[in-house]
Amino acid sequence: MTTLHTFSCLFFFCSLLSASSIIAKVQHHNFVIQETPVKRLCKTRNAITVNGMFPGPTLEVNDGDTLEVKVLNRARYNITIHWHGVRQMRTGWADGPEFVTQCPIRPGKSYTYRFTIQGQEGTLWWHAHSSWLRATVYGALIIHPALGSSFPFPKPDRQTALVLGEWWNADPVDVINQATRTGAAPNISDAYTINGQPGDLYNCSIKETVVVPVKPGETSLLRVINAALNQPLFFTVANHKLTVVGADASYLKPFTTKVLMLGPGQTTDVLLTADQPPKRYYIAARAYQSAQNAPFDNTTTTAILHYRNTSKTSPPIKPSLPAFNDTNTVTSFSRKFKSLRNVVVPKTIDENLFFTIGLGLDNCPKNFPKNRCQGLNGTRFTASMNNVSFVLPSNFSLLQAHSNGIPGVFTTDFPAKPPVQFDYTGNNISRGLFQPVKGTKLYKLKYGTRVQIVLQDTNIVTSENHPIHLHGYDFYIVAEGFGNFNPKKDTSKFNLVDPPLRNTVAVPVNGWAVIRFVADNPGVWLMHCHLDVHIKWGLGMAFLVENGVGELETLEAAPHDLPVC
Repeated sequence: MTTLHTFSCLFFFCSLLSASSIIAKVQHHNFVIQETPVKRLCKTRNAITVNGMFPGPTLEVNDGDTLEVKVLNRARYNITIHWHGVRQMRTGWADGPEFVTQCPIRPGKSYTYRFTIQGQEGTLWWHAHSSWLRATVYGALIIHPALGSSFPFPKPDRQTALVLGEWWNADPVDVINQATRTGAAPNISDAYTINGQPGDLYNCSIKETVVVPVKPGETSLLRVINAALNQPLFFTVANHKLTVVGADASYLKPFTTKVLMLGPGQTTDVLLTADQPPKRYYIAARAYQSAQNAPFDNTTTTAILHYRNTSKTSPPIKPSLPAFNDTNTVTSFSRKFKSLRNVVVPKTIDENLFFTIGLGLDNCPKNFPKNRCQGLNGTRFTASMNNVSFVLPSNFSLLQAHSNGIPGVFTTDFPAKPPVQFDYTGNNISRGLFQPVKGTKLYKLKYGTRVQIVLQDTNIVTSENHPIHLHGYDFYIVAEGFGNFNPKKDTSKFNLVDPPLRNTVAVPVNGWAVIRFVADNPGVWLMHCHLDVHIKWGLGMAFLVENGVGELETLEAAPHDLPVC
């Protein structure tokens, strides 16, 4: 009897392994990075694209699938590709940020990203992680439930990815290079886009406006991605309710809203039922701008929700969008986010970290002419976490230096708290705090460490809503608030039952957010503001997570085709 039972269990286990190996697929894709003529706003320029497509191809996988994407660089710029939100368990070499987990793919060279989707469902995306190339090098990454599984809501009749972006008439690399030379803020974008098209409200754009077809009564799953370089965006569909069901490839308790706010890097999945009179309705996005007196692109991008059998010439119904500085709407929206089910949040904390985030001003170096110091009052704009402005290496990637024991590339003395405590969100911050130190400082974590980070916005130069993205991890957002974080008062506000699981947190303007995660993925993982101008200025840091015990807690070996610097 025992032998028969043991055989049955073994047979069942082997059957499961066999079934999972059949169900899980290995997908192979080729990405050719190339210059492609793209016409927008009446003008044509050569844009960097993947396979000549703008936006790039949408990748659709099932949970459990493995992706192998060979990237061949035929453009004139160095490039890397980041798989935004993918956990990359033990596969940090495939994460993609330039000089963090790899050296860039040089023109004429190639690199194959290999990784497996594990325990993630929903909407993620991929994008370039070099200079400002992600302005045009990006696309959706759709993760369907594993075969045999289903959504935790009724299956929608159709699914549509809506990727929000920013467009410059100039080459975005030239835009950021000019700002780096002058020390000033970069020129703002000329348009926002939905799936690469600006929409009806811009010049020379009506014919190419994106159209989303629907049938009366059917329900669509809209996968909304903010791929804009530097701008949080409001999103709405005229006269329709949006039921939020997921964000950053994690399911949420459904709630209904008329408007979304997505920081750059964030994704939101919503259900829309076509329950309005059969007409045409604008899908629209415009800026949420929280930094006072900072210039921004104050235009609106549109697509069209088109009911079947409706005349294509009938004017679309216009939506109502919040004012550009409507922080109350943002706060009301973000506070509705809760995980679909109760979750296991780290209760005992091993590393209690406090990171200030914000801008700064570098004094003009004595050997610089005035035209290189065009920031405020003859300075150069900068940014930092805990008064450290992050500097990327150039001869090795951080992960290579860590794995190969190469000295002199980084230090592990990133501060656990600000070097000086002050009234972070006050109006009279000492000018002595405006200039951070520069460094390539990492914070070391032992495998399995339970981490809490308070992310505190500051009013240095100006306060702002900062979308902070952590590579290689999801984290629970246990609380958000305004003003200075007060552990005596604010700890009682923590949601340790069903907080949302995200990979990018929109830290409130003049406020704070608290996140928790377990350091269970060895490697070097970048944490940075996803406003690309801010990461260029140094608003970032990196965690060095040490290997644990055994193969399953150890970073995989570097692939043979890893680019060299």
